[in-house]
Amino acid sequence: MQRILQPGDIEALDHTRFPRVLLPAASALFAERAARLRQLAEGNPIADYLLFVAKIMDAQHQSVASVPVPTLADEVKARAQQHGMPLMPAQDHLDPAWHDVLDSLIATLAREDGLPEALQPLLGALRELSHAERDDIARKLLQGEGSARDVGISPFIMAALQVSFTRLASQLTEADVPYTDTASVCPVCASAPVASVLRIGGQAAGHRYLHCGTCATEWHMVRVKCSHCESTKGVAYQGIENDKGVVTAETCSECGTYRKLVNQEKDPQAEPLADDLASLTLDLLMGETRFQRASPNPLLFVAVAEPQEGDDAALPPDLS
Repeated sequence: MQRILQPGDIEALDHTRFPRVLLPAASALFAERAARLRQLAEGNPIADYLLFVAKIMDAQHQSVASVPVPTLADEVKARAQQHGMPLMPAQDHLDPAWHDVLDSLIATLAREDGLPEALQPLLGALRELSHAERDDIARKLLQGEGSARDVGISPFIMAALQVSFTRLASQLTEADVPYTDTASVCPVCASAPVASVLRIGGQAAGHRYLHCGTCATEWHMVRVKCSHCESTKGVAYQGIENDKGVVTAETCSECGTYRKLVNQEKDPQAEPLADDLASLTLDLLMGETRFQRASPNPLLFVAVAEPQEGDDAALPPDLS
């Protein structure tokens, strides 16, 4: 008796197939990032900052289960598929529930075992902002337009947005995610990748994925292409001498940018956003070259935001 195979059955028989996208496991992501940061903080010159961000990630983990997930309409999915565009560009899809996430983060971090006393005024400032003011800052950050005036509160706002969008992305299936015309932005929320990662384990093993800094979706891109301009010319890798090589800088002579590659073959516990954050020394060394970072780490705005006209100069908070 013959059986007609459905598309899913056919793909299951293809042992050469690997996932086009890897969607986040929101229930575990932030706890795993926090644990990785604490591991990387040992002996790191920015250990205090890494431990500070780990506390933010702890708060993210505590809030993620309570985030309501809006239903993504079928017509939204169909339109994205038809036009080859990201499913829900973040700056245009701010779910009002993200404010509840931010309030939850503030409440958690304001406790005695939360942030250092020197940073508590930042939480107070955030608490006083109206929803409209928060939305305005959020949209600017999602567009890569961080202001020095908001540099202290930016990591908290991005942390809340990460929870909201990661929770939504975690409910999608690979079939929901469109094939986009621009492969260098997230096919789910249109954000820039924070880093790329060479994965191990399962069908994804040995393949390079770009990791979204907002919703944590990963999408495949061949290693011969620049992850910023998609050129196949002039791609090279720079690392720190005598380093283990877990994190290297992928440079492109065509567009003059670099983005880090996190290699799980060198360390199975490596996590793209956490390892990118902890390898600031590599960024400092790359700052002495002609290559510019393609996109920032969303939780390191204190290091990358530049003063804009009318802003006072901003310095990283003292975490000691």
